[in-house]
Amino acid sequence: MDQRVDSERRSDSGLGSGRDGDAAPGEAAAKAAKAGPLRNRRRLLTALIIGGVILAVLLGLWWLNARHYESTDDAFIDARTVQISAQVAAAIVNVPVTDNQTVEAGAELVRLDDRDYIAQRDQAQASINNFAAQIVEQKAKIDQAERQVAQAQATLTFAQQQADRYQLLAKQGSGTVESAQQYSSNLQQSQAAYAAAQANAAATAKQEPVLEAELKNAQAQLAQAEANLSRTIITAPVAGRVTRLSAAKGGYAAVGQALMMFVPRDVWVTANFKETQLDLMRSGQPVDITIDAYPDRTFKGHVDSVQSGSGTAFSLLPAENATGNYVKIVQRVPVKIVFNKPPDVELGPGMSVVPVVKVR
Repeated sequence: MDQRVDSERRSDSGLGSGRDGDAAPGEAAAKAAKAGPLRNRRRLLTALIIGGVILAVLLGLWWLNARHYESTDDAFIDARTVQISAQVAAAIVNVPVTDNQTVEAGAELVRLDDRDYIAQRDQAQASINNFAAQIVEQKAKIDQAERQVAQAQATLTFAQQQADRYQLLAKQGSGTVESAQQYSSNLQQSQAAYAAAQANAAATAKQEPVLEAELKNAQAQLAQAEANLSRTIITAPVAGRVTRLSAAKGGYAAVGQALMMFVPRDVWVTANFKETQLDLMRSGQPVDITIDAYPDRTFKGHVDSVQSGSGTAFSLLPAENATGNYVKIVQRVPVKIVFNKPPDVELGPGMSVVPVVKVR
């Protein structure tokens, strides 16, 4: 009986030790399961901290670099476009250019019918020749009138001498009173002839300035006729491109009528920067220019000038801040940016541009 009891005790103690052994590995697995998420959280937190530091460093470097530049997307290609119009009225006989054609300065754009203006020029030239001949003739008349005055003066001098001599003879009794009266009458006639000759010479001389004035008027008409004749050939004022062509052979061009628009090759960038961006902006600062039409290229330029006033100040209806409720808004100021060298691409007014100005 004692042996049975001892064997039962040993079996009971063996079972107990087996259950304790099984419980120890379970607790270790639970602890390991709890430690896994904690390590993941620590790794995630460490990664976030490192990422934040890197981001802060990158933002700091970006700010240190970005503060040296000012840019805007409110910018475009600008140019002084020219409206080509007729200065004289005539039929259009030839249009040797076409749409978007590139031409050099002085190239013929439109030719007008010049027959009427050739006739006006020839008429003015004929008037000049006529008045020039009249002036030559008038000079000869003036010379003749002056000689007539000299002749009348000589006759008057002789008549005066004769009258004096016969008056003296009549007083001395050596001559008759009738003879003295006759020579006195001759003297009066000579005086009248001399006065008439002087008046004729004066009148003849006064005709020369009148003819010279007429000659100048004819010369002015010739200059006007030649100017009108030259305007029948319309040429390019500068090198550029033909746009919005409306002239056509066979049409009629009235004075002031627009025949086409002309875009010069000389273009620049007008960038409307915020007024808060202008503190450090100066003429001559380098600019990197990106044009939307050519996104893979960057053109070099520099700041030419800053407009003296905001864009709204020169608009058709400028803002009047003294009336109504005032609301402050940041104004835009146009800045002219020129290319360092002419671009080797086709550019036209209104094309979008993004300039980046280095201000530091």
